[in-house]
Amino acid sequence: MLFADDTERELVALVAMVNTLGHVSGEEGLPDVAALDAFCAEHRWSGRRDHDRAELDAVRALRPRLLALWDLALAGDDEGVVDLVNALLSGARALPQLVRHDGWDWHLHATPSDAPLDQRMAVEAGMAVVDVVRRGELGRLKRCAGEDCTDVFVDLSKNRSRRFCDGSCGNRAAVAAYRARRRG
Repeated sequence: MLFADDTERELVALVAMVNTLGHVSGEEGLPDVAALDAFCAEHRWSGRRDHDRAELDAVRALRPRLLALWDLALAGDDEGVVDLVNALLSGARALPQLVRHDGWDWHLHATPSDAPLDQRMAVEAGMAVVDVVRRGELGRLKRCAGEDCTDVFVDLSKNRSRRFCDGSCGNRAAVAAYRARRRG
């Protein structure tokens, strides 16, 4: 394991959140409050939920800022990543605390459970990226190498060799390479 369990869990949720922007499909990944509810359930978000359009709009508005973490990391702008992380944390007045709840062992939260969802998501993303920066692992923030895909992912492989966001993009690339070899 490269990072603490809660950091890896949050990085996975961060990737999923950014990828709801609909890079590949062109479709909104969070089209309505029900989709946000499903996203929060899948990624086990605890704490306050308003279940309304304003909450959905606030979460949607957060995604470009989170995507900017990849853009900055891929451009080699470590200082830019740090500035953005610090802005995410200070914007919500993050105050890290150890907590244990809902079957999870001790882990860090940096906002109260009654803070708005978008603020808690921003801070959790920021805290996860703090660990990535501190370990000198910003190179693990990647974009899919799939021909028609611009989704992001975190390469948690031991040798940093992952190139695709999921199995389907990798499979399509392998099939295309196989067909090209057969033709040539």
